[in-house]
Amino acid sequence: MERIEHRACFGGWQDVYRHASKVLGCTMTFAIYLPPQAAGRSVPVLYWLSGLTCTEQNFITKAGAQRYAAEHGIAIVCPDTSPRGEDVADAEGYDLGKGAGFYLNATREPWARHYHMHDYVVHELPALVEANFPVTAERAISGHSMGGHGALVCALRNPGRYRSVSAFSPIVAPSQVPWGEKAFSAYLGEDRAAWRQWDACELLREAGEKLPLLVDQGSDDEFLEGQLRPQLLQAAADAAGHPLTLRMQPGYDHSYYFIASFIGEHVAHHAAALQGCAGGQCGTDAAGGCCGGH
Repeated sequence: MERIEHRACFGGWQDVYRHASKVLGCTMTFAIYLPPQAAGRSVPVLYWLSGLTCTEQNFITKAGAQRYAAEHGIAIVCPDTSPRGEDVADAEGYDLGKGAGFYLNATREPWARHYHMHDYVVHELPALVEANFPVTAERAISGHSMGGHGALVCALRNPGRYRSVSAFSPIVAPSQVPWGEKAFSAYLGEDRAAWRQWDACELLREAGEKLPLLVDQGSDDEFLEGQLRPQLLQAAADAAGHPLTLRMQPGYDHSYYFIASFIGEHVAHHAAALQGCAGGQCGTDAAGGCCGGH
């Protein structure tokens, strides 16, 4: 593992590392923000998953989350959004291939050789982070757009692994919208039954862990009706009796201006779960509810 960026930020350090990923079969980069509290003790971790076309850079340079992570004493880890390298399969357009890993495990060639972003995010990267940095095994997960889809799916597929989950403008039902249909057809094939295990609305039907979901969605998002359709998540949560706080934010679009406006509330939501529950007391999250009952 090689550190390639190291910058002081709000009393802590914003770093970027390069490492060889066995799961993805390529060299990957990830960003980690260590708050000032990490100089004296281990801190919990919020994993952030970015959206289509992004790398680890978008969130760390645009969201302004380091300020809130420093206030609450939590680390933030941001992986890249797909495998990278000359031998990694790619496609024309922004919504398939590099920069568009969709946080699933591909089963169809040529994608199956490298595109196992779910296992990378859920297993390999946390193991690497927890072995090499002053962090605990208390984890939360969040993301934006494709990354919001990834955060919801990773949490729903892995009960007990995360203390909390939230999302900005997530693709909640990829099986029913163009972005998801294109990606799932390529990565998983045409059998829609195989798609259900990567679709948050489908996973809610049988979720054994009722981890509360916090979702913020801009009302002026240019992808709202065509690609995101948060009403489908609300309907699925209602049908399953799954706790969901869906906040429609008037006037906001799909950009990082939206994320920067509410990231402080999301960090506070996760800090309540990561620190309150870890200390044996169930905290209250930013949406006013229990942080998960752990």
